[in-house]
Amino acid sequence: MAASSTAHPSNTPNTAHDEYMASLVPPTKDQFHEIAQIQSEKEGANRRKIKEQKRLSTASALPHDAQDQDAAARMIQKTFRGYRARREMDGYSINPSTRWVAAVREAQFRETHRPKPRPLSQAATAPGEVRPPSAGARHNWKKAGMVAFRAGRDDSDSESDSESESPEATTAEAKAARKQRRQADNAKRRAEARTMGIQYFLEMIDAKHRYGSNLRVYHEEWKRSNVQENFLYWLDYGSGRNVELEACPREQLEREQVRYLSREERQYYLVKVDADGRLCWAKNGARIDTTVQFKDSIHGIVPADDTTPAFRPTANPLADNSDSDSDSSIESRLEAERAAKYATPEFDNATGLKKIHHLSTSTIINKLMRKSVRPNCWIFVADTNFRLYVGLKNSGAFQHSSFLQGGRISAAGLIKIKNGRLQSLSPLSGHYRPPSSNFRAFLQSMKAEGVDMGHLTVSKSYAVLLGLETYVKTTKKSKKLVEKLLRTKDKTADTKPAQKAMEKLGIK
Repeated sequence: MAASSTAHPSNTPNTAHDEYMASLVPPTKDQFHEIAQIQSEKEGANRRKIKEQKRLSTASALPHDAQDQDAAARMIQKTFRGYRARREMDGYSINPSTRWVAAVREAQFRETHRPKPRPLSQAATAPGEVRPPSAGARHNWKKAGMVAFRAGRDDSDSESDSESESPEATTAEAKAARKQRRQADNAKRRAEARTMGIQYFLEMIDAKHRYGSNLRVYHEEWKRSNVQENFLYWLDYGSGRNVELEACPREQLEREQVRYLSREERQYYLVKVDADGRLCWAKNGARIDTTVQFKDSIHGIVPADDTTPAFRPTANPLADNSDSDSDSSIESRLEAERAAKYATPEFDNATGLKKIHHLSTSTIINKLMRKSVRPNCWIFVADTNFRLYVGLKNSGAFQHSSFLQGGRISAAGLIKIKNGRLQSLSPLSGHYRPPSSNFRAFLQSMKAEGVDMGHLTVSKSYAVLLGLETYVKTTKKSKKLVEKLLRTKDKTADTKPAQKAMEKLGIK
């Protein structure tokens, strides 16, 4: 009995468990799939949590030096991005996109202005095609638009509005205010920028960039010839290819080709200001000296004894009789040729009071410009961001138009520098002829940049230029006043007969 009584309680749990298991209903197939999906998501979340915990524990376990190196690397990357952007704004470097845009625009400009014969008829060369009557006019307007864009463009169009990181402006409000001030300053400078004189546009569109003064001589002959050919095609391939003019021989026309710097070449002539207010070359930090100890080359200004070759080796301009001529005689003849570009024969040949009839603004400017044809004449150009470029002038080869390819400028003129210290400035430029207001704005920008102005002497030509501008403005105002008075007098005189007739008829 005892055995049986002990066996019964031991079988009771088994029976209850079996009954419980039998009462359970297994999930359906869809429920199994849902349970498996939930379990998989939980396992993935657990794995990610464990991975994050391991990463944090590893980072906290790094030595102090490793953490400092990681923070320093991040700071270097952040600082470099801002430094690169600021250099692009200052024109010290050029990104690939800027190079491509400049190359495509240059190719389009050259192709559009490549000398081509003018079509004799409106019919197209391809059979079955008819050239629209307005095609020629559209092509001419396209060329004019490209010339206007090239002459009126700003070198800093793709750079001046870029953002850069600055420790002085970390908040969004400060950055927005700084950007707004920069845009306002740029808009003001561009509104006052100076475009190259229209008489020099021929130099810009010519593929060889032959000197504009020489091209104008042949352009006048082309207008007198009354031909239907394009000027540049007439000059090089058409009926004018054998024309020889005494004022500018063909040899001189082909020899004097102005160098137009590319964006990369332009950096060799870029100037920056050091901590002492001295002017230095941006390419190497050397202080500038505008003396005969330096020369021009394919890499910008270099010492006279440097072996860097010139951009285009100067051929002997008088090859026919160079055997008997000395270097001094050749140089004197070249200087005479350069001075002839600013000749004023009518004024020089007049005597007594007759000189007054030939006295004009252009005559005075040409007299002043004669000093720029002397040897060792240094020139400067400031773009619309007042970035300064300095070079050694070579009349007919390196001019003010060389720096920015004939683009707009804020200031241009002559400059003298000794050991980086600014010595003399003059607002004379034959290509741009900027007004005195541009020169004053340039002086203010130099002072704001911290340039040492203590030894600066402004040329007397500035006073002459200012006087001429005042004279021209006064003359225009006087002329307008006289015209207004004459119109009022004529109007009053015309109404008197009508008034008398109305009085006789009794009409009021």
